[in-house]
Amino acid sequence: MLHCPRITVRTIAYSGFFLASVITPALAVDPTGDWRVADGVANIRVAQCNGSMWGAVAWEKTPGGRDKSNPDPARQSRPTLGMPILIDMKKKPGADAWEGQVYNAKDGQFYSSTIKPVGTDQLEIQGCVLGFLCGGETWTRVGPPIPSSPSNSMAKGAPKSGTGAPPKTASPATPSPAPKTTGSVNPAPAPAPKAPAGQKQAAGQSDVVGDICLIPDIAGFAH
Repeated sequence: MLHCPRITVRTIAYSGFFLASVITPALAVDPTGDWRVADGVANIRVAQCNGSMWGAVAWEKTPGGRDKSNPDPARQSRPTLGMPILIDMKKKPGADAWEGQVYNAKDGQFYSSTIKPVGTDQLEIQGCVLGFLCGGETWTRVGPPIPSSPSNSMAKGAPKSGTGAPPKTASPATPSPAPKTTGSVNPAPAPAPKAPAGQKQAAGQSDVVGDICLIPDIAGFAH
């Protein structure tokens, strides 16, 4: 009489877990979308612009803010709405984190910074001055991730406005006109992104910023 080997329930369960681990890839976290800063005074829109993560002010609790602390007098009157905050953040190899610079409008200074999504609804921001005096805060998601598009993945060549942005580290590239899109900064506001279930946008909030990759201060560097 032939005897078939017995397959235990544990063996079947282990095999299924192994196959699931191999077949189902891990879902990468996505730092794009609109995020409410820790003190609630602004939302920062994060998008991928030609391979780097950039963030700009997309909403203010108190409208009409100005970059009064900028060390460049010519920029102290620029609106804080639409102002770049996260600067050219690059993906860290082997980690769900991005490194670059953050602009602190409270003192007009740039700091080395790292952003790291925590789950799907929080974003940790860490900033340091010359490798020390590190601190950080956690932002809360108020808008869904932003899908990559031709405008925010290829934005380049738009004129830079004023001075005071960090110097470019990449080699110069031949500029070309920024692609046209209805998401650029203009008087006609685009619909605000719908917030995930259980989250509400601030009262009176409207989207007048649109595609941040086409903001001149970002498009001029995202190439």
